[in-house]
Amino acid sequence: MPRTAKPGPAVSDPGHGWTFLSNYAHVLIVLAAQPDLRLRDVATRVGITERAVQRIVADLTAGSFISATRVGRCNSYTINLRARLRHPIEAQRTIADLVALGG
Repeated sequence: MPRTAKPGPAVSDPGHGWTFLSNYAHVLIVLAAQPDLRLRDVATRVGITERAVQRIVADLTAGSFISATRVGRCNSYTINLRARLRHPIEAQRTIADLVALGG
């Protein structure tokens, strides 16, 4: 019987300590795929602390890249897929383009 791998942080070469996408991008990609995920679980998948995810979500919310809707005791996140990326080099791209990388 095949074993299913648990989702978690994936680094192709952990010895180098860097990846091409930022933690902001990773949080967006995870929440786009699973909008009802607890921030604790987002932190585990991205490989950062829950507090770091909370700061990132606050920044993304303030920048109108995501919004949160309260569902019972949890939040469900909506990603603004039409928003443009912030850096001038990729300003012609949208959040939808970024999320497509995760998918």
